[in-house]
Formats: sequence, structure tokens, C-alpha cells
Amino acid sequence: MRVTMTVNGEEVTKEIEGRLLLVHFLRDHLGLTGTHWGCDTSNCGTCVVRMDGEPVKSCTVLAAMADGHEVTTVEGLARPDGSLDPVQQGFMECHGLQCGFCTPGMMMTARALLDRNPDPSEEEVREAISGQICRCTGYTTIVRSVCWAAEHEAAERTSAAADQVKEEV
Repeated sequence: MRVTMTVNGEEVTKEIEGRLLLVHFLRDHLGLTGTHWGCDTSNCGTCVVRMDGEPVKSCTVLAAMADGHEVTTVEGLARPDGSLDPVQQGFMECHGLQCGFCTPGMMMTARALLDRNPDPSEEEVREAISGQICRCTGYTTIVRSVCWAAEHEAAERTSAAADQVKEEV
């Protein structure tokens, strides 16, 4: 079957088998290996990507189900100017990376959380990532990384608002 979807801002059309999982489509057909394949049972969350802005475990989504949708992988998380997304920067600054296996899924879930709730509590961050497993048990630094991103995004919004006021004056 033929599927067309937007992946990281680019429209992609491919011929695929109807039973192909989205994780394998992204990794094997598009070469986007940042999306990790961990358990194939939706238990670990390493394969989380965003589909139409919502985090999904791509090991349980058929590529055909993404037809006509927008998919964002960790490779598409960076800002248009190439700078790191605050979530990526937060993971770097607060050592949320650990071994790195769960990191792409954690970052995609964190980005979705911050888009919905720009000022989450630690408990809300923990709840958002509760469907994912960190093999290093580095949850403390992951939570700290997401909170860092939230704080820095708030500072960016404040700075942008101040710049806009200056321009209007």
C-alpha cells in the first residue's frame, strides 16, 4: 500500500506492507534511527514519537495508521534555526541522558507535556513519563531536565514579550 505522511516537516510517500510498524518505517525506510526500538510490546517507551502533536509508542502503531498525519521524531525536535529544543538542552544540562537508550522517547514525551502544560510540577512530569522505562533508573535527572526546559522556555517567553514591548514603544 502507499502511505503519505509528513515526517519532521517533510512530506514522505512510500510503498509499504500494510503490517509494517511505524517504528520500522521510520528507522528502516527513512533512516531516522533516533527512534529506538526496545520491547515491541509498548512497555518501555523508547520508541515514542509525536503523531499530530501527541506522543505515541511507534511500536504499536502501523505505518498505515500514520497515513495523512504529521509525525515528529527526535531528529525533528531541534528548532528551525538548528538550535536545540529546550528539552534537548535540558537533558544535556541536567544529565538526563544517562546511557541514552530511553532518551529519544523521554524527550518526545517531555516536549508534548510542555506544549500542553508549560509549567508542570515535578509530579506532573513524573506522571507524563510514567509509561516509559529508564534502564539506568535516572528518573531524577530526567525530571530535573524537563523542569529545566520549562523554566528556560518561560524565560524565553518573558524575554520575547519584553522585546515586543520595546519594539512597540
